[in-house]
Amino acid sequence: MIVDGRDIAQTVFAALAETVAAYAPKPVLGVVACAPTPESQKYIRMKQQRADELGVTFALRTLPDTATTGDMVHAIHEAVLVSHGVLVQLPLPEHIDTATVVQAVPTTHDVDAFHLQDAAVLPPVAAAMREVLLHHGVSIMGKRATVVGAGRLVGQPAARWLRAAGALVTVVEKPVADLHTYTAAADIVVLGAGVPGLLQPDMVREGVVILDGGTTEDGGALTGDADPACAAKASLFTPVPGGIGPITVAVLYKNLIQLYQRQV
Repeated sequence: MIVDGRDIAQTVFAALAETVAAYAPKPVLGVVACAPTPESQKYIRMKQQRADELGVTFALRTLPDTATTGDMVHAIHEAVLVSHGVLVQLPLPEHIDTATVVQAVPTTHDVDAFHLQDAAVLPPVAAAMREVLLHHGVSIMGKRATVVGAGRLVGQPAARWLRAAGALVTVVEKPVADLHTYTAAADIVVLGAGVPGLLQPDMVREGVVILDGGTTEDGGALTGDADPACAAKASLFTPVPGGIGPITVAVLYKNLIQLYQRQV
């Protein structure tokens, strides 16, 4: 089955809208950006539109390209004072120390769960994958899971989440020649390598769950790590685009609401 991420996202947003309607004061999401690229500006507009639909206050501060790492950290500290969650819009300009900036967001306001070890919420990509499995009634306990890639946004949080939920997890940190030996034995395959077409149909078993969090731009088109033909063998298959991506925005706001509930 090919997963409709947009449909799942709408379900999450609908439930959040009902919750937010009863809140006073309204939740505030502080967003800090620095010289955002056109692509980043598109994502900011999309997040602002969703905030407006939910009744969440979207407090955006955009710094110029002359800003320093210290300026960004100061802007985050100011955003914390007036918001319930803080989002740093990535990527940042090369002269900004991204690690220092994202670590400046305290765990109490960390909607992206950059503080992976101590996060109060689940990182959005892993949380989106969880929503997919919940929506389709898939249990994780005792399942064999292979996570391809060990990056901060996909691989690491996905592996931590799956282990916490009772899966037997193997992490393959980078594409290897015998990758099929790891994926063929798995009930769940999570992809976050950023290598288009890395996973082929002959590398997975019938009925596998494929959660593709790997995204690469190829000639202006967004592609995932799994060949679309894998969908024919999968019980669940998240396409790129239209799978995990739309849900990450929804769970970002779900994280905000969870942090808000802890503060009011």
